[in-house]
Amino acid sequence: MILSPIRAVPLYKEKYMTVFLCGFMGCGKSTIGKLAAKKLGCGFCDTDDIIVRTLEMTIPEIFEQKGEPFFRQTEAEIVKSLCGKTTVAACGGGAMLNPDTAKAAKDAGAAVIFLDVPFETCYERIKDDTNRPIVVKSTKEELEALYNARRDVYLKHSTIRLECNGRPVENAERIAEAVRK
Repeated sequence: MILSPIRAVPLYKEKYMTVFLCGFMGCGKSTIGKLAAKKLGCGFCDTDDIIVRTLEMTIPEIFEQKGEPFFRQTEAEIVKSLCGKTTVAACGGGAMLNPDTAKAAKDAGAAVIFLDVPFETCYERIKDDTNRPIVVKSTKEELEALYNARRDVYLKHSTIRLECNGRPVENAERIAEAVRK
């Protein structure tokens, strides 16, 4: 699997670190992650984008043709390959649900930051997104049940929990502050 190169520059005072953002679909990982990377002076990547570019398929095509287990395995490989890189990585909503992936990130000394956003906010952002197979096939109630089930796992597998009820730029600054500590 070929991954796009990640720029290796210091995050803060010559300290190198991978920052993984996790959370439910629509919590703002990509939006906030790009801003946080700029504040930290490092690269940014989105694991879903890497998967799409690498496999030259859309996420719905991957789910349909290869299945969700294949997608999750590919996602786990990409997360593990990013460990030790100096980057902010927006993980797909299911990436840090895998205990082995979360352990690899923690063992590598990565910061795993859970972007805690209320379900209603996430739902408003994702409800009409046809590029999310789980959203397309699920009712609002099913998505809320999935959100509730995943939230506890995100809490368990993260090193930092960040309530994201502010503007993206404010949340990005809070991530930068947390990483610098």
